[in-house]
Amino acid sequence: MKYIWIIMALLSGAFLPIQGGINSRLGKEIASPVHASLISFLVGAAILFIYTILTHQQVQLSGLKTAPLYLWSGGLLGAFYVTVIILAFPKIGPALTFGLVVAGQMIISILLDHFNILVAQPHPVNVWKLLGVLLVIAGVIIIRKF
Repeated sequence: MKYIWIIMALLSGAFLPIQGGINSRLGKEIASPVHASLISFLVGAAILFIYTILTHQQVQLSGLKTAPLYLWSGGLLGAFYVTVIILAFPKIGPALTFGLVVAGQMIISILLDHFNILVAQPHPVNVWKLLGVLLVIAGVIIIRKF
């Protein structure tokens, strides 16, 4: 079962540059990167709405009252991410754009793991994790230089 999630995570990562390219082209076609980002979110929201209805997904709306305010920031972060990708993709290319995205993800993920922030259990930083991040950063530098 764990392998399915590994494959799904890999696929979701593989889809990001495709999504970036599609959204970037849409932004160019309609001459508005921000509107392209909005359209992307509207289409995604519509698909999720249809999915939840068709699959009879359950929700605890009472949890919205007690949820900390910061939990509402996911949409803001998603909008920032998609809009930045739309803007950066044509200027610095997909390889550098997503190399930087992965480097940023790795750095923050290790910090979240180490300090037990937004995770189920802590995973302390070790030399191998730091080496992995350094290799990703080295890869970004190589992509940028050559």
